[in-house]
Amino acid sequence: MNYHHGDLRRAMIAAAATAVAERGPAGLSLRGLARLAGVSHAAPAHHFGDKAGVLTALAAEGFTLLATALDEARGDLLASGVAYVTFAVDHPGHFAVMFDRSLVHREDPGLLAAERKASAALADLTPDAEAARAAWSVAHGFAALWLSGAISGPDVAGAAEPVLRRAVAGRSELSG
Repeated sequence: MNYHHGDLRRAMIAAAATAVAERGPAGLSLRGLARLAGVSHAAPAHHFGDKAGVLTALAAEGFTLLATALDEARGDLLASGVAYVTFAVDHPGHFAVMFDRSLVHREDPGLLAAERKASAALADLTPDAEAARAAWSVAHGFAALWLSGAISGPDVAGAAEPVLRRAVAGRSELSG
């Protein structure tokens, strides 16, 4: 056991992301997380309290990473959609817990702040709230379908872009 881990919290969140990506949220246990992170079996409970605490930290990190990905798309709706899908595929463990409120401590201040940051990045894409929700729905649905294996291909961004481009074009056609 490595009891003197450099950044124990970070290591456990990374291990949780891996475990959730491989086995889903139900497959995560505090003992299994400790084993993956190479720490004592009591360490996860000490840092997170319970399984929901671990998943809350994972979701909060996911929303922060998503906000960064959307910000890097620099307000372009199509690029943001591709960034969203790419984020989900690159971070399946985070994505699996971010939108399932039954898995997390809903009122956790860190989670709420991270959710607000991601929501603001989405809202900045267009002043039309309905258009923003429509674009989010298309990108989220595409990501979920890709992760489930219902859509596949050699390159997720290449596969997502034409679908998202069509959705963005449909948005302008509907508003015009």
